[in-house]
Amino acid sequence: MAMLLLGACTPQPQAPACAAPLKPAVEVDLFYGAVSDADWASYLAEEVTQRFPDGLTAVDGAGQWRDPSGVISRERSKMLIIVVFDAPAHVPKVQAMIDVYLKRFHQQAVLHTEHGVCAG
Repeated sequence: MAMLLLGACTPQPQAPACAAPLKPAVEVDLFYGAVSDADWASYLAEEVTQRFPDGLTAVDGAGQWRDPSGVISRERSKMLIIVVFDAPAHVPKVQAMIDVYLKRFHQQAVLHTEHGVCAG
């Protein structure tokens, strides 16, 4: 899986003005390449849930990417959606999850995006 690692050097996203009862937050989206269901379940339990115990959503997908040689590959993928109210405190936790995933599953990258949202 080779996706761009984005967000590490960008300013924190700003949430729009939020109408009560919603509050400003940041939505973190992480796109992962395919690993076995058992590996994914253990990664969620051991690495993600401990860092974001308040909740998240994991979505199955069908992804594609172009490797450095120009070959386009298609594979099963996973997307994590995490809404945080403590920006920028989430940044090192997200980076640690990405680093573990890359090393543990011998992946090339994880696509990481963030944007401001209103949530409640």
